[in-house]
Amino acid sequence: MHRTRIFTMTLLAMLAFAGNSLLCRLALKTTSIDAASFTGIRLLSGALILLAITGIGRKKISGSGDWLSALVLFSYAAGFSFAYLKLSAATGALLLFVAVQASMIGYGIYRGERLRSLQLCGLALAFSGLLALLLPGLSAPPISSALMMMFAGIAWGIYSLRGKSANDAIAVTAGNFLRTIPFAILLWCLLFANASLDKAGIIYAIGSGALASGMGYAIWYTVLPALKTSTAATVQLSVPAIAAIGGIVLLDEHASLRLLLASIAILGGIALVVLRKK
Repeated sequence: MHRTRIFTMTLLAMLAFAGNSLLCRLALKTTSIDAASFTGIRLLSGALILLAITGIGRKKISGSGDWLSALVLFSYAAGFSFAYLKLSAATGALLLFVAVQASMIGYGIYRGERLRSLQLCGLALAFSGLLALLLPGLSAPPISSALMMMFAGIAWGIYSLRGKSANDAIAVTAGNFLRTIPFAILLWCLLFANASLDKAGIIYAIGSGALASGMGYAIWYTVLPALKTSTAATVQLSVPAIAAIGGIVLLDEHASLRLLLASIAILGGIALVVLRKK
């Protein structure tokens, strides 16, 4: 694959991942759509675009994905939506990224990976930044929403670990997205009293599912084999930064000094860990 194409596809994937945060926050902040409806529409539209990409509709769905992975994927999507009821785009993306990386690094340690001194320093730096971000104060994010987003990140980390051995990641993701629909319908029924649909909100949810999720994952899985592991880990550090810039431009959010310093500590610390892994 040509370098220009690799760069372009990688950039598009990172924009799509950050776009999920922006579209979700935009929908829940500026429209009347509720979080459960947003989650359901996002997952359905993501499933449809992935099915169209893979042509999996002509095959047996049972051969792609599994119900446990689908439940974990749904948990991520639902936690993500409900967390963004009160979190800014930048804070949500940062907390999500921290939880995803922490769960995957933690699994590696559990499996016997040893961290070098520099990596341990990186973990300490990232943890300190997270504590600084969450400590009570005027600019601290709501703790319940922060915990919800971290739950979503852990779920996505687990989903990623479960999918590492997949032969066809796009097809497996399509099957898992399709299997999340019953869970989304159940959630919507349980919260039916709070259900609210809005034309603009529906458009944002479809954009999040079809473009930022479905197309974003398809692009990422296509370019991923052409990237070194360290490169793939490094470029993902850009997602919270892109989300922060988008939040300032599109949502009139303000980047506080506390968020900026915490972001530098967290992302810098994680970079020290992932870049030193063989």
